[in-house]
Amino acid sequence: MTEKPVLYGFSGSTFVRTVRMVLADKAIAYDQVPVNVLTGEPKEAEHRARHPFGKVPVLDIDGMRLLETEAITRYLDDAYPAPALVPKDPKDRARMSMAFSVTSSYGYPALLGAAGYHLFPEFLGNPSEADYAEAMAGGETLLALLMEKKGDDPWLAGASASLADYLLAPIVFYVSLSPAAETLLAPSPVAAWWERMQGVPSFAATAPDLG
Repeated sequence: MTEKPVLYGFSGSTFVRTVRMVLADKAIAYDQVPVNVLTGEPKEAEHRARHPFGKVPVLDIDGMRLLETEAITRYLDDAYPAPALVPKDPKDRARMSMAFSVTSSYGYPALLGAAGYHLFPEFLGNPSEADYAEAMAGGETLLALLMEKKGDDPWLAGASASLADYLLAPIVFYVSLSPAAETLLAPSPVAAWWERMQGVPSFAATAPDLG
């Protein structure tokens, strides 16, 4: 492994963008090796040697190889503490972990399913209208839950943005490009959070090139 961190994964991946946002916030210089999910590259032998389940991102840093977005971002926040992206307050930290988990487990397939129905249907296997309706319902449930747990705070887990916001935002980005946004991003708490998120410098700086 090299001394300079190496991030494996293409910038269109929401999970890769989450890691790129954290790296940007921490001012960590790194090299990136594109591994394109849309063309199936993560499933090829070269990448399976890095991640046996054929997923991105993978990060080589500080003499070790880290798999999975949560492990990578948690390490980056522990090892490079400024600015902090994990709340100090135990209750806020628990809210962050909860939001991160439900977004990863339930929000990603629902929100990407809703957006992808319009944006990249072939990649999703040409989902049916029933699949789309199910994805929309799941997306609405997920966002309503996150906004309920957020309460009056500006961010998902307190007064400042955390890893939970950084996980959700790249997913919502694709929703914002699709007709699903008219429903999913319409509730005022979601719209306010989304507007606030777009002002985060590392989010703006890591926008994928869709050309």
